[in-house]
Amino acid sequence: MRGQGDMRGERDVRGEQDARRQRDARGQQRLAERFEEHRGQLKAVAYRMLGSLAEAEDAVQEAWLRLDRSEADGIDNLGAWLTTVTGRICLDLLRSRTARREEPMTEGFDSFVPDPVLRALPRADPEAEALHTDSVGIALLVVLERLEPAERLAFVLHDMFAVPFDDIAGVVERSPAATRQLASRARRRVRDATPAAEPDLGRQRRVVEAFLAASRAGDFEALVSVLHPDVVLRADAGAPARGVAASKVVRGARTVATGAFHFRHLAPLARVVLVNDAVGTVAVSDGRPVSVTYVTVADGLITGLYILSDPERLAGLDVSGLEA
Repeated sequence: MRGQGDMRGERDVRGEQDARRQRDARGQQRLAERFEEHRGQLKAVAYRMLGSLAEAEDAVQEAWLRLDRSEADGIDNLGAWLTTVTGRICLDLLRSRTARREEPMTEGFDSFVPDPVLRALPRADPEAEALHTDSVGIALLVVLERLEPAERLAFVLHDMFAVPFDDIAGVVERSPAATRQLASRARRRVRDATPAAEPDLGRQRRVVEAFLAASRAGDFEALVSVLHPDVVLRADAGAPARGVAASKVVRGARTVATGAFHFRHLAPLARVVLVNDAVGTVAVSDGRPVSVTYVTVADGLITGLYILSDPERLAGLDVSGLEA
């Protein structure tokens, strides 16, 4: 028979174990709270790196798992650590994506359209809204997609999030000087490839509404009149199958207008919204988005149309707060 001393000893051990579990639970909760403080920036980094909202969410979740497995008490600057870890995760994903493109069946890279972020058009101070920290143009994301993975990482982390080259160097396994050159090369490519754009949302909206009016009226010449002679229509892989465009990348005003004519059945469903940093449209049927168009405007003419109509990618977009 066990004595009272033995039973007290067991109670003491159980009490210590319970206290340890409580401390661990409190520590886990506090770590999760600290992580949530940085989630917004981490998602912004991942979205700019990947151009995919779903992949960005996955990358952020992986960053949390890595933090949870680490000795968090030894991390001096949690935000910087998480940003670097997220960058490394995205770099691995980009390298995997690049390898897949080299396979024979990976056609369609030229028509890549990043996932859009939709918001209602602001009623006041539109310039301030367009400069929202989450805003990054679809056109810029398309350009970033053409960079080498290490170039993209160096550019995004340094130029967009002010991460020092010394911190980026370890991720890309280069010297700080070589990492600086990666960012410089990316910067030149972005500058050369990013189209000029009209900064005023009001003027953008007038052009987009003229485009919609011509589409709804079936007025081919009116469509041509709002398109730049060298306009480019870029459609995701889902778009041609749904009849939005005759091919994945279309160039020239009359050719694009012909392709846009296939889009006119969606024009009555279209709502003018803010797509990332610019005025665009979302076509909504039965409360669900069926097409999103990002528009670039310069000198009063449309210079680029980026159409997303892949049902799987559109399914994740919330259009409930957008006006009809």
